[in-house]
Amino acid sequence: MYQFAYAEIMEEGVAVSKDREKQVLDRSIALLQAAKEKDGYTREAIEAVYFTRRLWIRFIEDLRAPDNQLNEELRANLISIGIWILNETEKIRKRESSNFQGVIDITTIIRDGLK
Repeated sequence: MYQFAYAEIMEEGVAVSKDREKQVLDRSIALLQAAKEKDGYTREAIEAVYFTRRLWIRFIEDLRAPDNQLNEELRANLISIGIWILNETEKIRKRESSNFQGVIDITTIIRDGLK
């Protein structure tokens, strides 16, 4: 009986975590879309870049943690994606790129892959 209750709590914990991940990815997408709609390096662009970079730095830190339970190949792939997003947002920050749509597309794919 206690094992069953513990399993339910653990399952709920994973569901809550995934929901939070979806929420922050949604926020990143919304900020990136708002920045894309403006011309130039605006306040919206600064906010989108800052939020998205902080988010992916945190994701990469979590993926690199030894206690992360995702399989090694998936973790490596997500870290690679995170590094690409960090590189793209850095190019945007330096005004070398305006590839908001690319970052939006990849972030949307990641968000939609959370089950």
